[in-house]
Amino acid sequence: MVLALKDKWIWDFWIYRDGDDYHAYFLQADNSLAHPDMRHRNVTQGHAVSKDLSNWTYLGTTFKPADPVAWDDWTTWTGTTLRDDTGLWHLFYTGTEHAEAGMKQRIGHATSTDGHNWTRVGNGLALDISGPDYEEYTPGHWHDRAFRDPWVMKNPNGDGWIMYMVARVPGIAEPNAGGSVGFATSPDLNTWTLQPPVYRGGMFGQMEVPQVFKIGAKWYMLFCTDGTHWSEAYKKLNPEKPTRGTHYLMADDPLGPWEVAPGAFFDGHNGRRYAGKIVETDNGLVFMGFVHDAADGTFVGEVSDPIPVRVDADGLLHTELDKVAPGAKI
Repeated sequence: MVLALKDKWIWDFWIYRDGDDYHAYFLQADNSLAHPDMRHRNVTQGHAVSKDLSNWTYLGTTFKPADPVAWDDWTTWTGTTLRDDTGLWHLFYTGTEHAEAGMKQRIGHATSTDGHNWTRVGNGLALDISGPDYEEYTPGHWHDRAFRDPWVMKNPNGDGWIMYMVARVPGIAEPNAGGSVGFATSPDLNTWTLQPPVYRGGMFGQMEVPQVFKIGAKWYMLFCTDGTHWSEAYKKLNPEKPTRGTHYLMADDPLGPWEVAPGAFFDGHNGRRYAGKIVETDNGLVFMGFVHDAADGTFVGEVSDPIPVRVDADGLLHTELDKVAPGAKI
C-alpha cells in the first residue's frame, strides 16, 4: 500500500535508511481544509517507518512550527534527516514566519536521540541568505524569496558536511531562468558557511527539493519543477510539452559543473507525481514521488509505491513502470 493517511494530505517527503528501517519524513496537513492549496500554510511534519517502502507504520507528528514570535513560527517545510558519527539524529528544514507573511525562507536545524522527538539547536536558525549570489525577495519578480529544501550529506571530497538548497540568482530578467541550487559547507553540522551556488540556473524558475547522490562514476541531482516554470531556453532544449514532475542534473563531481540531463524529462507522468526521490535498496534503485493529481485533476496527497529505476549505458535514468509490482499505486 502507498504511504497515505485517512485524515491528512501528504506531499514533499524525504527518506533516511537506518539499518533495515526506512524512515519517511513528510509534510502533512489536515484534509478537512477548504482547499488543498491551504495545506502549505497549515503544515506539520509527519513520520512513518517501513521495511520495504510499501508497508508503512505511521508514527504521528514529528515536528511543527515554533510558538510565536519566531523565525519559523508559520511553516516548517521540506528538509533532510540524517545521523552523525555519534548516532545523534539531525533534522534540517525550511522555515518561514508570520511577521514577514511567509515571504522569506530560511534553513533550520534540530536534533534528536530517537529520530522522532526533536529539539531545536538554539532558536533553530542554521543558515540565512547573505552576499551577492542569492536573490532577495523582490515583489513583482517572484512570489517569495527562495532559500529552502536543504539536502545535507557528508562531504565526499573531504572532511565536514555539505548542503544544497533551492535558491535563485539575482539579475536575471526572465523569472523562469533564475532558478538555481545553492550550496553551503560545515565542519560539524552546527556552523554553516554559505558558498556560491553550484548551479546558476538558466533553465527553470525554481528547482525544488534537490537530492544529490552518486551512481557509479556519475553524480546526480534530482529536482522537481512545474511546467509553468520551464524557461524559454529549456523549452528549446526539450521539445516535450512542459509538464510538472521530477528531472535531474548530472556531474562528474558533487561540486559540478552540473548540467541538465539530456533527453526526455525523467518523470512527468502527466504531472501526477512530484517531489520525487531515488532510494537505494538491497534490490536496486527505486523512485518514489508524492501523488499530486488524480486522473480527474483533484489533489491526492499520498506517497507512491516504489518504481524500479534503470541506468542506461550513457548514465541516464529511466523509470521502469512495466516492472511495478501488481496492485501498486503509482
